[in-house]
Amino acid sequence: MSASNRDVREIVREESFMRARILEVLADGPRTVPEIAAALGRPAHEAMFWVMGMRRYGQVRDIKEAAVDGYFRYQAVPQGPRS
Repeated sequence: MSASNRDVREIVREESFMRARILEVLADGPRTVPEIAAALGRPAHEAMFWVMGMRRYGQVRDIKEAAVDGYFRYQAVPQGPRS
């Protein structure tokens, strides 16, 4: 099996590890999914799984206007202190 055709379950399992890396990438400012994927050195479809999971749980949010290339940009959501 090639690295580009990994099982979806395998990609999703990496979400907790990739979350910190994605937040590091977004610390420099909003990025599109292809930009995030390039910074991580991973395929865009894998980055999409991770970013959408983070979006669902309020860790990132999209900027309402699309970038020049037509992709939405995502930014980290500041997290308050946990109790």
